[in-house]
Amino acid sequence: MEDFKTMAVFSNSDEYIVLKHLLEQAEILFMFQNETVISVLPFHSNKYGGIRLKVHPDHIKKVEKIISSFS
Repeated sequence: MEDFKTMAVFSNSDEYIVLKHLLEQAEILFMFQNETVISVLPFHSNKYGGIRLKVHPDHIKKVEKIISSFS
């Protein structure tokens, strides 16, 4: 997991739920860092630096395309 690259940062789970579904459909290796703690303590999002989308280096190009089409 230490090689995973941060591709995006979100302040709450409502912001990334559709993106998460798209990544799962594309079978991309990813994780959302701080997802659980911020869902339990949403007012602490800034303290933890938000919810970070971390992606395996092999999937960075695919994720960039998905994010750009998602935006």
